[in-house]
Amino acid sequence: MKSELIDKAAKVIPHPPILINLVSRRVRQLNQGRAPLINTANYGPRLGQGDIALIEIIEGLISAEMLSTPDEDV
Repeated sequence: MKSELIDKAAKVIPHPPILINLVSRRVRQLNQGRAPLINTANYGPRLGQGDIALIEIIEGLISAEMLSTPDEDV
């Protein structure tokens, strides 16, 4: 993950455990085949799943209120 994205996301969600949990869950969703909420082509070729999750947080597309979803196994 890119450190500048972590710094920006930490300004949106200032509590590290919540930020880590949100990123982890979103990465899990992406790895299971869910589509990114951003156009990844706009960010360059070396964008990992964690980077996608962080950008989604920075852009306000996902939030801590979205941590638990009815169709997700915890």
